[in-house]
Amino acid sequence: MGASRKRTFSALLICARFSQRVINMGFKSVKLLFCIICVVQSAVEQSSTKRKNGKKDSANSAAIDELKKQIDEIVQDLNLIKEHQSLQTVCLKGIKIPGKCFLADPIKKTFHTANDDCIAKGGTLSSPLSGDENDQLYAYVRQTIGPEEHIWLGINDILKEGEWMDQTSSTIRFKNWESEITHQPDGGRSQNCAILSSNANGKWFDENCRAEKASVCQFNIV
Repeated sequence: MGASRKRTFSALLICARFSQRVINMGFKSVKLLFCIICVVQSAVEQSSTKRKNGKKDSANSAAIDELKKQIDEIVQDLNLIKEHQSLQTVCLKGIKIPGKCFLADPIKKTFHTANDDCIAKGGTLSSPLSGDENDQLYAYVRQTIGPEEHIWLGINDILKEGEWMDQTSSTIRFKNWESEITHQPDGGRSQNCAILSSNANGKWFDENCRAEKASVCQFNIV
């Protein structure tokens, strides 16, 4: 093995061991940056190193490739740790329920602006999947935003009138429309977004997407 290839192999080995310590000890983004720099440096050295006869040492290349693969997996684990840490921070500001957490935003915005803001935070507009989830969201809205406020839900029938979809473009299964008095949804093509009303016991109403409402972002907890 040539001197340059030895340095490459050693650098990758050190990086892998160091990165594993990062995961075990819970260090943050500075260590991740070091790992990435280490991988890049090793890759550059490897690409510039060839045997004199023009043939690569296949055994050593395979070992280096395996180390690089391990490092890539470690980097992914580090990113996942960072996401979990950020999620925990967000959830501490809101409320946890089984499988997800809610974070209220009392600032009134259009549906699309509220949706984009939730996505930027790593979540989506709240979309209850059961009566129990809807009740918990309703109680949270009354507590944090107000007993007579409305919030955007993460569902709409923009693509096809009457076919209400969630943020994954899947047809919703759970529905909680106010159907006894106002027979929701009743807005037709002019009201393609949905709100949860805290002064109607958490019932849903369709609404014009350009209206301005408060919102609650939801974050899935793995």
